[in-house]
Amino acid sequence: MTKFQIFRGLHYRDQPLVLPNAWDFASAALLATEGFPAIGTTSLGVAAAAGLADGVGVTKTETLAIAQRLARLAVPVTVDIEGGFDESPSAVADFVEQLAACGIAGVNLEDGRAGSALAAPDHQAELISAIKDRTPEVFVNARVDTHWLSLDHDSTHDRVRRYTAAGADGIFVPGLTDRAGIEGIVTTTELPVNILYAATGPTIATLAQLGVRRVSTGSLLYRAALSAAVDVARAVLHDIPVPSGIVTYPDIQRLLPAQ
Repeated sequence: MTKFQIFRGLHYRDQPLVLPNAWDFASAALLATEGFPAIGTTSLGVAAAAGLADGVGVTKTETLAIAQRLARLAVPVTVDIEGGFDESPSAVADFVEQLAACGIAGVNLEDGRAGSALAAPDHQAELISAIKDRTPEVFVNARVDTHWLSLDHDSTHDRVRRYTAAGADGIFVPGLTDRAGIEGIVTTTELPVNILYAATGPTIATLAQLGVRRVSTGSLLYRAALSAAVDVARAVLHDIPVPSGIVTYPDIQRLLPAQ
C-alpha cells in the first residue's frame, strides 16, 4: 500500500488515530521511532521556529521545506497548510500538488483567516474541491475554526456539511471539548472527525466512545519542548540537577540520514 492509502486507513480503525504534531525533522523522526503510525506538523511550531507568526499565511516556503524533509520518514505525514497560503483555488491546489509530489499523504486546511476572521464557507468549499480535483489521493482534513476563534458557532454544522459535500476526507473542529458538541459533529458527517487534544477535555477512551476517529496534539508538544528547554537552562544556571531521561546526542545523530 502507498502512504496515501495507509494514512487514509488509519482513520477507520477501532481506536482513534493519535496524531503527534512535529515542528522539524528530528522531532518527527523521534516520534516515528516511538511507534506513532503517522506524524502531523504544527503550524505554530513551524512558524515560530522560523521567527514568523502563525495563522497569517506567511510560512508557505517553510511549510514546503519541512514537508520535503518529513516525506523521507517511513510513516505517512500530514502537513498543516493554514488557510492554503492563497485565496485562489488553483493556487492552493498547486501547492498541495507540490506536497503530494514529494510524498505528503494529507493536509489540514483551515477556514480561519488572519485577524481572527472566518472564510466564507462557500469559498472554503471551493478550495477543498480544487485540491481534491487535482490530487484526489491526498487526505484533506477540513478544519472548522468556529470554536477555535469563538466566532459564529451557529455556522459550525453548516460548514461541516458544506466541506463534506465539497469532497473533504475528514473534519477537524479544534477548540470543541464538550461531549454533546463533539457528538453533534460526529452525527452531522459520515467523515472521520478529528478533535484537538485538551488536558481538560474528554479522555482518548471517551473520544473513541463518542465516535472520534483522530486526535491531534496541535502545538502542545512544541510548547512542552520549549518549556522543558527553559527548565533545564534554569537548572544549569542555579546548579541544581537537570531532569533525567533526556535524549542523548548519539540518539539524535542516529535519527539523521547520513550525508
